[in-house]
Amino acid sequence: MTRRGLLLGAAAARAVAEAASKGAPGKGWVELFDGRTGEGWVEVAGDGFPGTWKVEEGCLKCLKVDRGGFQDLRTRGEYREFEFEFEWRIEAGGNSGVKYLIDRTNRWAVKDGGFHARGRGAEYQIIDDAAEANPAKQCGALYGRIAPRVKAARAVGEFNRSRIVVAGGRVEHWLNGERVVEYQAEAKAGPIVLQHHNSNAWFRGMRVRAV
Repeated sequence: MTRRGLLLGAAAARAVAEAASKGAPGKGWVELFDGRTGEGWVEVAGDGFPGTWKVEEGCLKCLKVDRGGFQDLRTRGEYREFEFEFEWRIEAGGNSGVKYLIDRTNRWAVKDGGFHARGRGAEYQIIDDAAEANPAKQCGALYGRIAPRVKAARAVGEFNRSRIVVAGGRVEHWLNGERVVEYQAEAKAGPIVLQHHNSNAWFRGMRVRAV
């Protein structure tokens, strides 16, 4: 292949990746986390990578803090109809989640001089079920609205595999190979948000593709 052909091929590959990150249909998977840096992720209200998160042992880790507030984390890219896969684990008694179909973001000050920042939208609930009696707030639920049809979470401390699908007016939540929630919703472009609920939580293997 000529040098010109190599350059054209590289440019085409970049164009495919950029189109997929913007939610263009028919493209392949895009990795959202390289396992080493927070590249591609920012505080949910738009600031840089927040200090309440860190990269640890190939994971994006949400850090439990004593003061200063805590902030959700969002992708730089926005997605409309998509499939999002991720792996996660939680500490005993922990609580987290993945938010999508985002309506708005909020930021407000806390008394010790820090601030909280939240994304508001639909939420795939992540939790130690032993800490929550309400089925609509248990693992895999559409938080506060639809309980998972089966309990599919692994033991606390083990990694789980999850998937969110938004396509054709329908949303699906998958947990360890089980479709646990299905409902109707209109798609709209927005980021994918990892919730900080002041629990230690670990995320890895995050990738997305337009559908």
